[in-house]
Amino acid sequence: MTDEQARRRFAAARVARLATADASGRPHLTPMVFAVMSGRNAGVDTVYSAVDTKPKRSTSLRRLANIAANPRVAVLVDHYAPDWHALWWVRADGTGRILDTDLPEARDAIARLVALYPQYREWPPVGPVLAIDVAHWSSWSAAGD
Repeated sequence: MTDEQARRRFAAARVARLATADASGRPHLTPMVFAVMSGRNAGVDTVYSAVDTKPKRSTSLRRLANIAANPRVAVLVDHYAPDWHALWWVRADGTGRILDTDLPEARDAIARLVALYPQYREWPPVGPVLAIDVAHWSSWSAAGD
């Protein structure tokens, strides 16, 4: 698939998997909802997610601690189907930043998330916001498109 097709498929997905690693390199993988802003900073695509009000074991989230210690991250979106000719995945590798919700970029990200996910209209994310500046896109499609 072309880079543009990969970005479109990624942006249209509703859930992704965020891969982070702590300072020693120990991996951590978690699902996340997200919004994509194309070319926000000097032509760089940015993927946004936010800490929301869903129940969590702790408010000290490992993904945030990992990004503070090691900002290199990967985000994966994939499509599975019984027809293996329809399989595909898109990965965004980049640098994670943690934004306070009082920043304009964070408020814009939360507005985008609220627009994409009806659940957030009743319970908007409280933050902080995770911004991932994408350095590299990679993709694969069984159909070869």
